Amino acid sequence: MNIFDDLKLQYKNGDMATKLIFWNLLLFAIPEIVFAVLQLFHIEINYFNYVALSNHFSDLVLQPWTIISYSFFHSGFLHLLFNMIMLHFSGRLFVTFFTQKQLFGLYVLGGIFAGIVYLVCYTFLPSLSNQNTLLVGASASIMAILFATMTYQPFMEIRLVLLGSVKLWYIAILYLVVDLIQLPLENTGGHLSHLGGALFGFVYIKLLQNGTDLTRGFNTIIDWFANLFSPKKATPFKKVYRNPKSANATKTASKIITKDKTQQQIDEILDKISKSGYDSLTADEKEFLFKAGK
Repeated sequence: MNIFDDLKLQYKNGDMATKLIFWNLLLFAIPEIVFAVLQLFHIEINYFNYVALSNHFSDLVLQPWTIISYSFFHSGFLHLLFNMIMLHFSGRLFVTFFTQKQLFGLYVLGGIFAGIVYLVCYTFLPSLSNQNTLLVGASASIMAILFATMTYQPFMEIRLVLLGSVKLWYIAILYLVVDLIQLPLENTGGHLSHLGGALFGFVYIKLLQNGTDLTRGFNTIIDWFANLFSPKKATPFKKVYRNPKSANATKTASKIITKDKTQQQIDEILDKISKSGYDSLTADEKEFLFKAGK
């Protein structure tokens, strides 16, 4: 197996956080390589002008895709590296309690909301209104994922190197404080988008706890497009024989029992997390919870 086959296998078997990391890596590497080669022929193109989010609403009207595309591109390798580490960390925590589709929906919608916050601030705040800036990076979407998990399980304990066990809300609030401190100093647009992403993650969980999943409609649209372009498999005609005995009742009962047992085990594990922290779970419990979240 060569390196490309290995990467394809990792992508195919990976969870949504892994897939998002792959997309971000590819969308960083491919343009960097292509435009570096073009520079050898004295062709210079700043592709950020076509994928980054401008701080002017008029530019958004001409390039509406940038409200989504900005959160998949990065300005440099270190920018990309730090964000992908945080995406892996936050994504794995999120899918402990929620589904892969919810993770993807939150990543995109959190980025959109953060982009709107960024645009509104640069339009209506007097100290920012006369500037010209571009926004790129997955940070705002990652903040949405981190704060959504923190809002749902604030006392979940995370084991960190050198620091030991730390409650999740300590980590989330630390990031929030850093953004607030650096807001007037540098990268103001980036920090504004981080705050927007954090707010969206908080609101998302509060609405979800009241029965409203903001990602449901988005994922329905994505599924529709996926089914539209996926190849249709011809289903051969099958002859159906009726069984005079009712086997459906037995099968239905079996499914309900299985579902109840699975949900009961999930509840027991979540109770254990809330009392003793995520690190108190056994390897089998972590694996079961991870698979149940898919």
